[in-house]
Amino acid sequence: MQDTLVQADTFTSRHQALATELVAEAHAADGLAPVDTDRFWADQEVARKAPFGADIPQVPLKIMMSWECVFAELGVEEDAWRFLNDHEWANGLIDAYNDKAERIVGRRLLARRQPPPASDTYPAVKQLHDLFEARNRWHAGSWWLEQSAATEDDLKALLDRVDSRLADLRRFALPPEWDERKGSLMARGIRPPLYRSQRGPVTFATSIYGAENLIFLIMTNPDLAGRLRDTIQRAMLALAELLDTEAGYTAESAPPGFSFCDDNCALLNPQMYEFFGYPILKAMFERYSPWPEHWRYQHSDSAMGHLLPILARLNFSQVNFGPTVTVAEIREHMPRTIVEGQLAPFTFSRNDEEQIVCEFLRDFSMARATRGLHFGTAGSINNGSRLTGMRLIMAAIQRWGRYE
Repeated sequence: MQDTLVQADTFTSRHQALATELVAEAHAADGLAPVDTDRFWADQEVARKAPFGADIPQVPLKIMMSWECVFAELGVEEDAWRFLNDHEWANGLIDAYNDKAERIVGRRLLARRQPPPASDTYPAVKQLHDLFEARNRWHAGSWWLEQSAATEDDLKALLDRVDSRLADLRRFALPPEWDERKGSLMARGIRPPLYRSQRGPVTFATSIYGAENLIFLIMTNPDLAGRLRDTIQRAMLALAELLDTEAGYTAESAPPGFSFCDDNCALLNPQMYEFFGYPILKAMFERYSPWPEHWRYQHSDSAMGHLLPILARLNFSQVNFGPTVTVAEIREHMPRTIVEGQLAPFTFSRNDEEQIVCEFLRDFSMARATRGLHFGTAGSINNGSRLTGMRLIMAAIQRWGRYE
């Protein structure tokens, strides 16, 4: 297929014709797009291990659905809080969803919720937001950090308190029963969890101080903005080192890799981001991902294409950016980074079938020469995303997304 590159919201006439053809075939077969599922999953197993591989048979599929999808698929009223807290109820839905998935896509996709016994778990450790006094509150079906400073004076006082806590981080972060529980668990070979992922620096800073506040702070008081940046960086490094030590690792033996989720990075222009966000990622990757084979990941479900030249200097292993950022744009700046995307989440959750196929054809045409595409949503997989839509993508991959 010799299609030219297209923008994120447009497609060639050839793409549209192929999408219409495949969707019509699916509708003629009770919504099940034509795909050899056994062959697809065998090829997927090969392809997912090496998205840049010279011998992979097809573009690998990233979409394996998520627990959010069970409600619309099963016709059950959405109740995220109950799903996350009532394991018996959740597992009933998961079993029913997996039965349906097995029929439609040939795989049971969701793991049953089986938390480890309390005797095998460590007590909760304070996190970065606790250091910065941001309360984590459940609201509208998700967790949100509440702002902990509203003015520059508030922020200065908050940073003073953070500095005080960092002076004895172990005492602040670990609960009173930690040493007793740790001794018992370590004796059984159970190490405490490490700190290897974080809400990205811009999203974190806008959460604790406010989006507009942060932008104006960087513009009008760069000294205080720099102090906030440096304190976040110092706190992240200290928290990671503390938990490494508690798990029995040295600086040399600690497992590598770090990942960020930073949707709000899009709010900063390149100069602001280079000043505020970039140094934190650079510091964490230099400490925890110093070699090319080490994991470096960022998810930013936003229109942050203007930051690609800066982010490219971080040599990411894999990225997942917003749906307005094209595969071609990412590949221009990141030639050896796996691109996880770029299907718009709302295209998938609205079950816009022809658009789903068109977006796949667009992305594959952009990645075919270089490979390294891991086709999935440019963001989260939301309620409304259907198993028949996943099968439609599988059919499109098997028909037009092969490298043979």
